[in-house]
Amino acid sequence: MLVYNLDHVGIAVRDLESAIAAYGDKYGVEPLHREVVESQGVEEALLPIGGSFVQLLQPVDSNSPVARFLEKRGEGLHHVAYAVLDIDAALAHLRAGGAKLIDETPRVGGRGARIAFVHPADLAGTLMELVEPRLDQDG
Repeated sequence: MLVYNLDHVGIAVRDLESAIAAYGDKYGVEPLHREVVESQGVEEALLPIGGSFVQLLQPVDSNSPVARFLEKRGEGLHHVAYAVLDIDAALAHLRAGGAKLIDETPRVGGRGARIAFVHPADLAGTLMELVEPRLDQDG
């Protein structure tokens, strides 16, 4: 099986602090992990929901993909991320099936995980992320 869990749902926000406060007030969840991912031009906060996360994303670079998303579409669902055990095998499988990949090879994302994105045109107009979590790190 290539996908074994829903890793997170990424939500683009303009104000990370306000979004974190709203999730805390309305749903009683607090961030388990926060970091700036310079390579993607975002600050992220991971809110634990069951065995997965809601990832709140605020751009820190006006040229980042998330900044462009907010400019074009406004706040909301940015991507769905699936956990995979072997991202290289998952990408090879998708490539062999003709999937339209944004990332041909994995790169390092939040939490030091290896990640790769699949183009929204490949499946139901939704940006998909593959995540190979680091086994030595929670959240």
